[in-house]
Parts: sequence; structure tokens; C-alpha cells
Amino acid sequence: MTTRKTTWAVVRVLRDRNAGLYLAGVVVSGFGTSALWLASGVWVKDLTGSDGLAALCMLAMWAPTLAGPALGTLADRVRRKPLLIATNLVLAALLLGLFAAGSRGGPWLLFGVLFVYGAAGVVHDAAESALVASAVGKDLLGDFNGLRMTATEGMKLLAPLAGAGLYAAYGGPSVALLDAATFVLATGLYAALRVREGRPERPAANWRRQTAEGARFLWAHPRLRPLVLAGGLTMLCAGVNGATAYAVVDALGRSPAYAGVLYAVQGAGSVAVGLLAGPALRRLGGRRFAACGIALLAVAVAVRAIPHDAVALVTSAAIGAGLPAVLIASLTAVQHETPKGLLGRVTATANSLVFTPNVLGLALGAALVELTDVRLLLSALGLTLLATATPLAHHPPTTDPPTPAPPPGTDRT
Repeated sequence: MTTRKTTWAVVRVLRDRNAGLYLAGVVVSGFGTSALWLASGVWVKDLTGSDGLAALCMLAMWAPTLAGPALGTLADRVRRKPLLIATNLVLAALLLGLFAAGSRGGPWLLFGVLFVYGAAGVVHDAAESALVASAVGKDLLGDFNGLRMTATEGMKLLAPLAGAGLYAAYGGPSVALLDAATFVLATGLYAALRVREGRPERPAANWRRQTAEGARFLWAHPRLRPLVLAGGLTMLCAGVNGATAYAVVDALGRSPAYAGVLYAVQGAGSVAVGLLAGPALRRLGGRRFAACGIALLAVAVAVRAIPHDAVALVTSAAIGAGLPAVLIASLTAVQHETPKGLLGRVTATANSLVFTPNVLGLALGAALVELTDVRLLLSALGLTLLATATPLAHHPPTTDPPTPAPPPGTDRT
């Protein structure tokens, strides 16, 4: 019965014209981004010979999330569909500049492009989430966000290999050209969306005050705040756990390359949970769905300390299945609960609060894995995650504090 309901949910999303176009855009642009993600590090390594500089590629792409609330404000000041189209075209043109990375600009040109790429990605995600809430029916949002996760994780399984192969055959500029082409193709898909957008009202407040309005709304909301905070703490622990990957592989007596197998199995788990997310959200509600996912992640992380191949594979799949639950639940809740005029700012603020801790967790984990027995570290992470899941497992009070009123000039349609 569950399988039948899940299949029907997938069919319902794909039969919806706007949802299908959006998912196609996510697949296309996600393929190019994942290909560039791996190839950029290899490119810098070839140009400089430095492992440290190669690792900075990921930091360059993630750093703009710290300015997410301010960047997301742009998605509330202009119409979202034209903004999405313009952002894709700007990114396509920007990537063509990487043809000079091997000659004039070297690695610093690549870092600059990746930084702008990350900043444009923050704006893109905020505009996309806000437009999805208008273009896709509310009853389909949970299914859509689950399938979006499936598409994104599926691309992470395929695209890095394609990017590495293309880089080995033709060099870094060929991967940049591929990514640029995917943005152009995604532009065509977004242009085909059928959605009516009114011109946003002229903002009464300046940029800083508009940004603060989104943050205040999110923090005061009795249903959004717990989910977003749980997501941030979960991603912090996930970052620390990610830093233990090679220590886990070493305990298995395997070569470092075996980490790729574990990451692939983890990705497969995320693909599977994305297909189940919509029905699970309807059955359990956002809080309990997130709690179940975090609890599964907690058990998997703790059991991962057992040095056995089968255990490593099973727990990797469980980590992949548990981690996305709170991400899907929090994004869907933001789309449901936020007035349309605030959605860009609130989405970007929520993304910053959820995803920035992952970067901090990677840095913290890199230090802790050198100082602490990996079994103790994984056990502590498991307990922390269980403590994070527990409050979400309970129903919220029957008399929630009132939902904060949106600032003047926004609406809930």
C-alpha cells in the first residue's frame, strides 16, 4: 500500500506541468553543478600542486551562504521568474570566463568565479523556492521537495564521475562549458513555466530592514523555528560525521578510495527517502517526519563505530536516508507558512541557518578526529542527534503562540 501511494505521489507531481518543468531544471542544472564541484578541486590541484588550495574550492562556493538573508532579499524585491532566468544566464556567461583560468587568472580567477557562483546560487535557491510555492499546488509541495532531493542526490551519484572523465579528457574549460550549457538549458525550462506574478510593491524599508523582517518572522514563528534550529544542529553533526569518513575507512582496513563506495551508498539512501517524503509528511506531519529521520541518523552514526564492512554499508545507507528528512520538512514548512512577499528572505535565512553549520562541522570534525578516538566521537554525535530529535517527536502544544503577523505590504496568497 505504501509503495502504491508513493508511486501515485510521484506520478501526480510529474503530471503537473510546472512541477515537472521545475524538476527537469533541477536535474539539468544540478548535473552541471555537481560536475564542476569535483572538477574544480582537481583543476586547482593541477594548477598549484596544493591540497589546501584545492580544498578551498568548496569553501569558496559555500562562503556566500553566510550572507544568505541579505542575498535572499533580492528575491522579494523583484519578480521571481525573470530573476531565475537572469541568474541562470549570468552564471552561464560567468563560467565561460574560466577558459582563461589556465593562462591569465590561474587558480585565483577560479576561486573568484566559484565565489560569485555560490552567491548567485543563494539568490537562485531563494527565488526558486518562492516561485515553487506559487507555481505548484500546496498539496504537492511535500512530494515535490522530496523528489527534488531525489533528483539532487541522484545527480551527485552520476555527475562527479562525468565531470572527472570530461576533465581528464579535455581539461577544466570543458567542464565549465558543460555547466554553462546546463544553465542555458535550465533557462529554457524556467521560461516555459506558467505562473502569474504581480509586480512587487515598492519596499517601504531599506535593504537592511527588509532583511531583518525575514529573520524576525522566522525566529518568532512557533512551527518554523524548531524545525530550522533542529536542521542546523543536525547539519553541524553531519559535518563532524563527514570528517570522520577516512578514519572509518581506515578502521575497516580499506584504502582511502573505499570512501567513494560509502558515499555512493549514502547517496542511494537519500534518493530512496526523497521518493517517500511526500506520503510520510502527510502521514506523520513535518515535526515527526523530521524527528524520525534525525533518530535514524543518530543510530546509524553511533553504530558506524563498529569496524565491519556490512555495518559500514548499512549505516551509510541509513545516514543517507535519515539526513534529508529534516531538510525536506523544514523547507516544506517554510513554503506553507510564510507569506508570499517574505518567502525569498525567509527561505534564504533558513538555508543559512541550516547549511552554514555543516561547513563549521567539517572544520570542527577535522580537528576532533585527530584528537579523539573515532568511536567516542561517533557515539557522542549519536547522543547529540537523539537529543535533537526528542523535542520534535512530541506534538506541539495545543495552544501554540500566535503566528507572527507579516509586515505591511506582504500577503499570504
